[in-house]
Amino acid sequence: MNKQQLASKIWESANKMRSKIEANEYKDYILGFIFYKFLSDKEVKYLKNNEWRDEDLPDLTEEDEETVESIQKNIGYFISYDNLFSTWIKKGSDFSADDVTVALAAFSRLINTLHKKVFDGVFTTLATGLSKLGDTSGARTKAIRDLIYLIKDIPMDGKQDYDVLGFIYEYLISNFAANAGKKAGEFYTPHEVSLLISEIVANHLKDREKIKIYDPTSGSGSLLINIGKCVARFMGNDNNIKYYAQELKENTYNLTRMNLVMRGILPDNIVTRNGDTLEEDWPYFNENDPINTYDPLYVDAVVSNPPYSLAWNPSDKETDPRYARFGLAPKGKADYAFLLHDLFHLKSDGVMAIVLPHGVLFRGGEEGTIRKNLIEQNHIDAIIGLPANIFFGTGIPTIIMVLKQKRPNTDVLIVDASKGFEKVGKNNVLRACDIKKIVDVVTTRSTVEKFSRVVTRDEIRANEYNLNIPRYVDSSEKAESWDIYASMFGGIPESELQELHEYWDAFPTLKASLFISENAAYYRLNVSDLKTAIYAHPDVVAFLDQYAASFDSFEAFLNTELLDGMETRNISKEESVLSNFIFTCLNDVPLVDKYSAYQLLDMDWKKIAVDLEIIQTEGFAATKQVDPNMVIKKKEGKDQEIQDGWVGHVIPFSLVQKAMLAKELTNLQEKEARLGEITNELESLLDELGEDEKEKDFVNDAKDAFVAAEVKKALKAKDAEPETLAILKKADEMFTEEKTLKKQVKDDSNKLHLLTKKTIEGLSDEDALSLIQKKWIVPLVKNISSLPDAVISGFTAKLEALCRKYETTFAEVEQQIVETQHTLVELLGELTGNEYDMKGIAELKSLLGGE
Repeated sequence: MNKQQLASKIWESANKMRSKIEANEYKDYILGFIFYKFLSDKEVKYLKNNEWRDEDLPDLTEEDEETVESIQKNIGYFISYDNLFSTWIKKGSDFSADDVTVALAAFSRLINTLHKKVFDGVFTTLATGLSKLGDTSGARTKAIRDLIYLIKDIPMDGKQDYDVLGFIYEYLISNFAANAGKKAGEFYTPHEVSLLISEIVANHLKDREKIKIYDPTSGSGSLLINIGKCVARFMGNDNNIKYYAQELKENTYNLTRMNLVMRGILPDNIVTRNGDTLEEDWPYFNENDPINTYDPLYVDAVVSNPPYSLAWNPSDKETDPRYARFGLAPKGKADYAFLLHDLFHLKSDGVMAIVLPHGVLFRGGEEGTIRKNLIEQNHIDAIIGLPANIFFGTGIPTIIMVLKQKRPNTDVLIVDASKGFEKVGKNNVLRACDIKKIVDVVTTRSTVEKFSRVVTRDEIRANEYNLNIPRYVDSSEKAESWDIYASMFGGIPESELQELHEYWDAFPTLKASLFISENAAYYRLNVSDLKTAIYAHPDVVAFLDQYAASFDSFEAFLNTELLDGMETRNISKEESVLSNFIFTCLNDVPLVDKYSAYQLLDMDWKKIAVDLEIIQTEGFAATKQVDPNMVIKKKEGKDQEIQDGWVGHVIPFSLVQKAMLAKELTNLQEKEARLGEITNELESLLDELGEDEKEKDFVNDAKDAFVAAEVKKALKAKDAEPETLAILKKADEMFTEEKTLKKQVKDDSNKLHLLTKKTIEGLSDEDALSLIQKKWIVPLVKNISSLPDAVISGFTAKLEALCRKYETTFAEVEQQIVETQHTLVELLGELTGNEYDMKGIAELKSLLGGE
């Protein structure tokens, strides 16, 4: 299984196993066990790299002080053989919940002193929560055994260790957050928002050799980790990034530490703190020697998604250096307290991004004063309005505010990104194209109609420091209006045609060929088939040809980029390389939205990246590998995982069949198609029966279908009408053919399945490469090639709607009403009834204008 499939499998099973335990609680158990497995496997890997063999591992005991000290010095902790995760698995039915209790206690005792801050208490939440996994020791043992068996297949010993493990960890946190309701906000920032912030911050830091990044409300640590990943793309050495994290809630603080360690970040680069960010600021010091170890924290980047509008205590904070220059946030809303805390810890050339509720942009009082001071002291760099309902557990609109200590400019970029998203379940989610567009606009400080605007400080002053986004960027759709003249007399208003000016600019002679001028302000359609006329017009044909020419080298470029260097290509940077090529191709092409192209690229890239990771991890031989297809089926009333055939490890069976086994596939498909035809023909035969015949036993009333066995009985009895017997004979013949075909289809399908397996396993390198090309490159080229047709199709739909809008005038509508009334009066005149009925009909006819 690839990492997505494995993560999905673990989540589905874990969600069933948690039963009545809240998702917010259960996550601490499964994530805690995953972390313990990681540490355990990491120790075994270290030992094997130092000439330990599997048969030596049972000698790993606390009593061997020299070995304990050596391991602690190198990895920061020690786990004895009895407490290794792999030993728990080997114990089988001898495993018990007590094994975990003993192991966690031993781990806490055997941490290297120098790594106490990273590991001390990291399993406290897990250890104290074990009792909730069952009312009895036996129940707890079963629940824990099920959990550790569920996660035992997570790979932690290959080239992609941290990526696979990190992906699964993030996947589980995301899914637990989706099921945790309002509590999700305590530990999770949606991945898309995290990625957006990361890209903006990384762009600011990209030229630095060493950086420090800090999240004062770190939650699970995912936001901090994404920043690191994005910056590492530019730096080349991710060991030059130091991570600082602070979190109030202990269980969430433990998630932060686990997440950072499991991403392969060096313990020396992890500095974490379990504390109240607002009450206990971070001049960092050793409690045993506060004066000589005083080390105030100033970093290159601060990112945070603090709790929204939290009540806090501003008492005695007037002299706090974090707030002294700007003011104190009100007691009932700590939003600006968090913001000022973040800003205080920035270096002079640093950048910060914080997620806040929309209200911070316009609320008055103390917040208005702080906002004014931030603007006048030139710290606010950009404001990004996000879609509503984008965070788990709350539907309130939110923003990202980007601030800097020092800026060369005094304006503020305001972005209204509230309209760009897709609906996923109950939440709105930023798409890849939305993220890309926002990042591009922020990094280039661009003004884009109905999306973003660079606003001067003077304009903000004129608005009394109110930063409410609609004051500066109007992203609303134009309300539909109706032209009075065109509604009365017909025709298409020039003003409404002009709203499509970008198309007329791209197709300069098209408008004149489609419409004829009726007077100075109105046009009439001058073609009978609008769609055909548009597609056949020379301007449109030239546009399609221009697009094709711009992408003439696209396939060759993809072959070079993806196929020639697949085993060494930098996966984290490659999507940017591909998107830059696409954007360059689109430079001189009008109408095609480059972000629509980016979305298509991203959808295909996600699949390509998974394959590249496998090939780079396992080698090109992975393309010739098949895996057991494991499915969950009911057996003796219980869900059990069983094998149901095979699946390609990288290359899908369906692709191999189309490309290399076309004859066998076509033969099978023809038989399957014939089965479908038989079903339709049987339905037609049934319709030929009389209603009385349909009441007979050879017809199933409920299913409205023939009953094969009863058809045979009726034919043997020969007691039906000749016409009916002829119909039944045809039906019987079809049932016989159907039975034979079903067996053939089953047999042929199995043979084709096994032949496909054999074909994949016997592929030459050349054939495997050809199939990879068909899987990766052909669909991407096809999707990108479809964009101009989508543009023309959308343009055609707009024109057709405009033509229909004024197709019928008010006078014609009035005439239709009159004719309808006249028809109705005539119908009423044919009605009969008693005295009162006739009086009512007469009154209705009078209202309709009849006599």
